[in-house]
Amino acid sequence: MKALLLDGSHAGDKALLSARTILSDELPAKGWTVEGVTLRDTKIAQCIGCFGCWVKTPGRCFMNDAGNDIARSMVRSDLLLLLTPVTFGGYSSELKKALDRVICIVLPFFARISGEVHHKPRYQRYPALVAIGSLPAVDEESEGIFRSLVSRNALNFFSPLHEVKMVYDWQIPDDILMTLKPVVEMRRSGNVAG
Repeated sequence: MKALLLDGSHAGDKALLSARTILSDELPAKGWTVEGVTLRDTKIAQCIGCFGCWVKTPGRCFMNDAGNDIARSMVRSDLLLLLTPVTFGGYSSELKKALDRVICIVLPFFARISGEVHHKPRYQRYPALVAIGSLPAVDEESEGIFRSLVSRNALNFFSPLHEVKMVYDWQIPDDILMTLKPVVEMRRSGNVAG
């Protein structure tokens, strides 16, 4: 079982550092191989919306940088883990930039899914999606927006399931471990409970 962990945290984010450490330690003990990418230390150009990854070099961006590596690793993974501070209900700028570059994992053609128009999948299977958001304190409005964003991204990424977990600056590592326990216990079938 393979997991790709995209760390969109800012330097000094203690809650997300604890979350990453827990996932990097606990998932391998459960049989997972974890590939971690610290996005703030990774050179990724912004998507320029040229659609070359759809029509000129299908499935691959012409900008030859870590964005292509992330897209490739994503579709080869069973689990995609997103770590991010929640900013106005959204992802950090570094994580958003990386996710913009994986548009190449879908086709430029459309299909109706549950009454909505979405891109068609490029591949046979896609990873489950777990997003771990960090906030200084409980903020129901920001958390609700974040959960909706992750849910919509999971639909567009064709994730067989998705889950959102929240961690807070005031939590100690043991509290964060309890929050992430369902993720650590996750199996390839994609069952996340709790």
